[in-house]
Amino acid sequence: MKIYTKKGDQGTTALFGGKRVFKDDTRVNCYGTLDEVNSTIGLLRAKLSTDHPWQPNLHRIQKDMMDMMSHLARPSDCKKENPNPKPVDGAAFCEQWIDELEAGITTASDYFLLPGGNEISALCHVVRTQMRRGERLLVSLMKEDTIEDYIPAYINRLSDLFFILARAEMDKAGVAEEKWQLFLYKRKKTDPSIIKE
Repeated sequence: MKIYTKKGDQGTTALFGGKRVFKDDTRVNCYGTLDEVNSTIGLLRAKLSTDHPWQPNLHRIQKDMMDMMSHLARPSDCKKENPNPKPVDGAAFCEQWIDELEAGITTASDYFLLPGGNEISALCHVVRTQMRRGERLLVSLMKEDTIEDYIPAYINRLSDLFFILARAEMDKAGVAEEKWQLFLYKRKKTDPSIIKE
């Protein structure tokens, strides 16, 4: 089977179930952006050693992303069922890993941070920001069609997770975080000129 079909030469693509839409359709833009995120996670994994403790969880996330993209490619009115698994426990999985990571970080997180530090930390921030872009597009899609709750919850939690992964990497590597400014709620406590809402 050849990789090229020529069916998309005029700017359309097929959704799950066969319906064709333009490639800049909200749905395609959403799962296409999550595909980009997944590729960046793949790059992150390639930069880590094969026995790095993050590998199993990152591998799971990549598989879950593939499953979620397949479900996002299926319009709610599609009669054909999608046999791929639904990672309904994804948000809880992220929360557990976040809690484990935070317990091992030796510095408090009271500041907005400048992305960077070292290559692994910077890549985690790239994943985080790409995930946020995917989330914004997901919200646009949610205005057009019904999306199961587990997907936005998982995507939202993943961006939090990659922020903590970036911090955990810097903490382990002994790299100082570059701080921008205190979180707003912290500034309100120390600066009386900031009006409390």
